[in-house]
Amino acid sequence: MLARQRQNTILEMIADQGSVRVATLVRKFGVSDMTIRRDLEVLAGQGLIAKVHGGATSRDGSSTEEPGFVRKSGLQAAEKEAIARRAAAMVAPNSAIALSAGTTTWTLARQLVDVPGLTVVTNSIPVADVFHQSGRSDQTVVIVGGVRTPSDALVGPVAVAALRSLNVDMLMLGVHGISPRVGFTTPNLLEAETNHALVRAARRLVVVADHTKWGLIGISTIAQLGDADTLITDSGVPQEAREQLGEQIEDLVVVDPVEPASS
Repeated sequence: MLARQRQNTILEMIADQGSVRVATLVRKFGVSDMTIRRDLEVLAGQGLIAKVHGGATSRDGSSTEEPGFVRKSGLQAAEKEAIARRAAAMVAPNSAIALSAGTTTWTLARQLVDVPGLTVVTNSIPVADVFHQSGRSDQTVVIVGGVRTPSDALVGPVAVAALRSLNVDMLMLGVHGISPRVGFTTPNLLEAETNHALVRAARRLVVVADHTKWGLIGISTIAQLGDADTLITDSGVPQEAREQLGEQIEDLVVVDPVEPASS
């Protein structure tokens, strides 16, 4: 079993049981104590678990914990690039799309700057800045107002009101967590309301999320799994998860990340 597959299984066990012990994982996977401890270090470094003496637990307060944009932007970079490339291929010239806040949609925005005649609606300051820096005169960017969150999203009543009168061909939605029980979630209540408005404004919903989002649950549901027309994720998603997602989402796209070449 590859390290990534083992770590995904560990995440699933913690999601189901709330905690795991190193000794239990050693027996389950047939690997050394040191290997398991390295796995837990990786997962803890990504903010997915909390290490404790002799094992690991789910993160305290994870349903409302909202990592900042800078912290998240450095995680799963290869996966996000692959997801962004696949999502960008779905966007036609002269179309109107919406991009939610998030580091995956920010990565996608950088793939879209060369699409001509694009109209982009977003509540993300970094996403809007990507298009502003490109300097294309044939693109239109509509950024909603609102209260700024730790993830650099503009949310709240002002943002929702601005979105009520807009209609777009497609929404590219980044999410905090994916669960077969509660759907796509966010740790921020105000951001959930703004994302609801984005979903209502779009004819097609495309969720872009790397494999680490599987099993995470934020405090507020944005949409159910079946509401998504397409989910683009990466090959780190466990097979069991793919089967559950495929039962509810018509178009499940799994991409392979390309790791940067070592120097």
